[in-house]
Amino acid sequence: MDGAESVRSGRSDRSERSRRSHGSHHHHRHHGSRHRGTSSDHGGHRPVERSMDERSVTIKTPGNMSDAEDRMMGEERIEVQVIPQDDNWGDNTTAITGNTSETGFSMEDMRGKFGKESFEETIGIGCARYVGTTLASILSVIAFLSPIAMVILPKLGINDWDSGPCKPDCEGLLISFAFKLLILAMGTFALFFRQPKATMPRVFLFRAVVLFLVFVLTFAFWLFYGVRIIKEQTSARTPTSQSMTEYKEIVQFAVSFVDALLFIHYIAVILLEIRQLQPMFVVKVVRSPDGESKCYSIGALSIQRAAAWILEQYYRDFIVYNPYLENAYKKPIKMSGIKFYDIDGNNSQNVQSRSRAIFAAAARRRDASHNDRFHEEEEYSRRVRKRRARLIVAAEEAFTHIKRMQEEAGGAAIPMDPNEAAQAVFPSMARALQKYLRITRQQPRYTMDSVLNHLASCISHDMTPKAFVERYLAQGVVIMNDKEYKEVEKWILVSDQLLTRELEHNSMFQLRQNDISLLCTVKRLPHFNLTEEVINPKTNKFVLRLNSETSV
Repeated sequence: MDGAESVRSGRSDRSERSRRSHGSHHHHRHHGSRHRGTSSDHGGHRPVERSMDERSVTIKTPGNMSDAEDRMMGEERIEVQVIPQDDNWGDNTTAITGNTSETGFSMEDMRGKFGKESFEETIGIGCARYVGTTLASILSVIAFLSPIAMVILPKLGINDWDSGPCKPDCEGLLISFAFKLLILAMGTFALFFRQPKATMPRVFLFRAVVLFLVFVLTFAFWLFYGVRIIKEQTSARTPTSQSMTEYKEIVQFAVSFVDALLFIHYIAVILLEIRQLQPMFVVKVVRSPDGESKCYSIGALSIQRAAAWILEQYYRDFIVYNPYLENAYKKPIKMSGIKFYDIDGNNSQNVQSRSRAIFAAAARRRDASHNDRFHEEEEYSRRVRKRRARLIVAAEEAFTHIKRMQEEAGGAAIPMDPNEAAQAVFPSMARALQKYLRITRQQPRYTMDSVLNHLASCISHDMTPKAFVERYLAQGVVIMNDKEYKEVEKWILVSDQLLTRELEHNSMFQLRQNDISLLCTVKRLPHFNLTEEVINPKTNKFVLRLNSETSV
């Protein structure tokens, strides 16, 4: 059926079974009537669809009555007519699945995986993630290989280029040139050749400035190298003339190029790494919908880089948001309604009294709601502490049955590996752990296999029972949530300012992901004016006053 399967409803199956049982039970009663009905249908030339739609079943009353008596007592006969059904009767009782087998593939999956939108989104994220690093890498490699090429080209003998021998002072320059290149390669690899932590929606301004300086410097040196060195060498190609440029001067030119690249790298380290280390602002991050908040000190960063830095702190410091905890302590509220019965029928006079009664009842419920909430939270915290104590005791009892087998120890005990030991002791604490996870609304995050693997890991490393239950006693930070962990997390940055601008006092921006939003408010650290006050040693003396009533 075109890669899909249909599931028939139980109602249609029961109706067919009832019709088959009804037909087999009354076959001897209605054989004649069916025969007459069939002959009449053929005589009247009625279509088959009409005969099937207008079927009727005659149900007789109990007793042995003949056909004549049956015709005389027509009022006791019950005529049941089957409701006609159209051709689309199974639309509401048909479930269409994606595939009929595990290896099948449907057009919905084809559109979902290889659709235009998903394909463009995947390609866009991948390109935006690595395009900046790729361009910086290509430009850095070109700038790094350029001074080497400038030194090697005169020795290749292209177009009878003879630059003369390299004397000891020239060799000293080559040694300095090699070590400077090595230092530049190490610094460039550490600063630029690393995986970016975040994909920015805008260009990183300082990094673009550094790359632009590298490009301009490389272009300028190659331009002067071609005009002042290569062109002069080709113009001085006569039998009596000597080379206009010595090899030592070419090496000095390449060394100056490397020195300029080192200074640009020094500027890049200051702009990209050191400048942001000094705290200048305080950012308060408030998470919605649970309202958890934290404050951080941050340096001079752009809005988009500050957002990426805040997300790093969020995944490390914030407790994972559990939406099931919102209604964990709440009990189902029984709403008591007020009914008004208008007996006299005078509606206009009772409207005001009704509204006053409704408002008074709502006010009473509102006044009592905070008290109910307080008691519900206290009851919930008491239940959590109780289940927590049971879980710790159950874990301690389970760990007492496990003891690492020493090599010299003997006995009839069968040695087990950590996985077997975990499976042996887990049933004794499974019920307590299940109840605690259920009351703290953590059961969707953990499976039995993950709990067994964690227990086996704790057993193999000689961890204590409290170290085992530590994972389940708290919700845990966001980065440690294995069930929702992703290699790439997509967030939306909302700001009324340009994202490449630096942070300012009272600036505000928001980070959103599905139902979670982080509202970030920035405050500048004030300037602290400190004054000095010197304490005179003569005035820094004290006298003990004794009272006769209080002295001992």
